[in-house]
Amino acid sequence: MTLGPVSYLDCVAFCLFLVPQLIWQAGLWETVVCVLRALPFLVFKLPVTFLYERWLIKPERRAPFVQRSSAFEDIVVRCVRYAFANIPPRVGRVFFSRSVALPFLRFRLLRQGYLTLPAHYREITATKLKGVWLVKAPEKRLDFVLYYVHGGGFSLGSPYFYLEFLLTWLSLLGDVGYDNPGIFALDYTLVPDASFPTQLHETVRGYQHVLAVALDPAIICVGGDSAGAALVLSMLLYLARHNSSCGDGAGQVRRIPKPALAVLISPWVTLVSERHRNSTSDYLDVDALRKYGLQFAGSKRLGNNPLASPGNCKDVAWWRNAAPTKGILITYGQEEVIAPEIKDLVGILQKMGLDLDAEEEPAGIHAWPIASLFLSSSTEQRYKGVRRLVDKVREKIIAHSSK
Repeated sequence: MTLGPVSYLDCVAFCLFLVPQLIWQAGLWETVVCVLRALPFLVFKLPVTFLYERWLIKPERRAPFVQRSSAFEDIVVRCVRYAFANIPPRVGRVFFSRSVALPFLRFRLLRQGYLTLPAHYREITATKLKGVWLVKAPEKRLDFVLYYVHGGGFSLGSPYFYLEFLLTWLSLLGDVGYDNPGIFALDYTLVPDASFPTQLHETVRGYQHVLAVALDPAIICVGGDSAGAALVLSMLLYLARHNSSCGDGAGQVRRIPKPALAVLISPWVTLVSERHRNSTSDYLDVDALRKYGLQFAGSKRLGNNPLASPGNCKDVAWWRNAAPTKGILITYGQEEVIAPEIKDLVGILQKMGLDLDAEEEPAGIHAWPIASLFLSSSTEQRYKGVRRLVDKVREKIIAHSSK
């Protein structure tokens, strides 16, 4: 499945789906207040800074992302930067909710000739586990499974907002030789409805569910972006500690096998760090990031716990036991606010001699392989990041026929 780039008509449709849900979920008063507070930015600051920084200063003085981006990409990233720093999570989470994201995807599919989702779609709505399955052929045995955990600062996001991205993954996995790939996207509890360790336990339960369906850990790739990638790392550390404490005596907990591979897109490896710095290119904001991190951890003390903030784990043996059997893939942007901590983790894993493939995108910003799918105009640029990840996955995990 390859949908065209997001158009201005798509943007109008998204707003039509969004506005009623903002009023319903966030409340009319809070919605109006957010709109009024955003007006100075939208009416004055956005056009002035856009014109000045994009056209009126010398090219070499422009932010690295501005130098490489289209006007549409630039405008949207500026708006996201404002929203991340200024819009309360109670309002922001509506943008990514099922009631907005799912009808918007169906609109985009219908506009481009798809009457239904181009994959078997099933929602899991159990009390302790929620998520979405996408499978090419449900009647066949799976030959590859991607277990995906979405980002959003632990306070925003949903698997439904990521469906177009995940459907693209599914399509490209078929192109590289997998006969019947499947994807399970976890729908974990957002902050402030719950905080650590709730999300970690949900991530572990999601992985156990995927294991039960896949039947073979050798075909499982765990992945995520931003906060979701952090939960994946936390889960791997948790499994390593859990398995090391298991014994053969009566009453001991059964070992949970490790996945074959981990794919991490802009992982938020350290919740709070003095090395996080605002960037003229990236849309993340240090103060908002710190607030989200502490809300997730529940306290400053827990913010140093490696299971909440995996970047704080400096234990080489722990990381070695946590690493998936086929290694780890990490991709991130050079201009990211959290890039210094990602580089530190990459350095630790490389010194251990693990099978690690790390790629720093020049002038790249946070989670660009996902954002570019929606924002970039050319097909090559839209699918570049996802294709690269799928190709690397294919190198690590050989496809086996599910027939």
